[in-house]
Amino acid sequence: MTLILGLAMVFGLVFGGFMLSGGNMDIVLHALPFEGMMIGGAALGAFVIANSMTVTKSALKGIGKVMKGPKWKASDYEALLNLMYELARLYRQKGILALDEHIETPKDSSIFQRYPTILKDHFATELITDSFRMLAMQFDDKYQTEDVINRKIKKHHHEALGAAGAIQTMADGLPAIGIVAAVLGVIKTMSSIDQPPEVLGKMIGGALVGTFLGVFLAYCMVQPISGRLKQIEDEDGAFYMIIRDIFVAMVANHPPNICVEIGRGNIPTSKQPDFYRVEAAQKELPAA
Repeated sequence: MTLILGLAMVFGLVFGGFMLSGGNMDIVLHALPFEGMMIGGAALGAFVIANSMTVTKSALKGIGKVMKGPKWKASDYEALLNLMYELARLYRQKGILALDEHIETPKDSSIFQRYPTILKDHFATELITDSFRMLAMQFDDKYQTEDVINRKIKKHHHEALGAAGAIQTMADGLPAIGIVAAVLGVIKTMSSIDQPPEVLGKMIGGALVGTFLGVFLAYCMVQPISGRLKQIEDEDGAFYMIIRDIFVAMVANHPPNICVEIGRGNIPTSKQPDFYRVEAAQKELPAA
């Protein structure tokens, strides 16, 4: 929604201001298809050359993410706290063996099935199950555990940011590609130097549309999309940090409610449930 609103403001105010100041859109509209084909084609071609197919697909999905916003909502953070509380409580009461059926086949787990949104996220589910597997293999040093989980999250986040970085690189190159298109327009104009001034003026104006379009696309469309996508990936990445914080607290032998409170404290403020809401939710959970 914000993407559509922002684009409406950009186009309305830029071109509206141009026309209100007496600008003639005829020259812009005449040159736009040709300049757009050159600049857009060169930018997309360079993007394909510079990136793997995986990153290219991620960039296309990234535009959808920018339109939808962050994946994890406040309700998802509450669900995560409840899920981790159930697992931590079961571990504390019955030991690691009691978690085996939930960790090895989370899709069939009665606990995980209560939180379908989290279960659908492959990385979140894998991060939880792999962490408990480490615990089952006696890997129970809280500092080393935190380091291992941090490495997994860092790797995932680095891969998630690949699309935003690729889009940002495209934005950086668009002004120069616009100059290329403008230079070609000037070359075309020079080949018609014998034409009257009014004809040459229109041709030079059309060439300058290339420079305008390159800068306009870079700083009013592509770069903002890249920046917003990075914000979304950073915000979604906080979800996995909560898993780490709760699990490390559990390895340090804190009670389940303390582990969850440590995780709750690190949830982004705009999505953080209050203490009493979390406490009430824990009381409503089925007995272990």
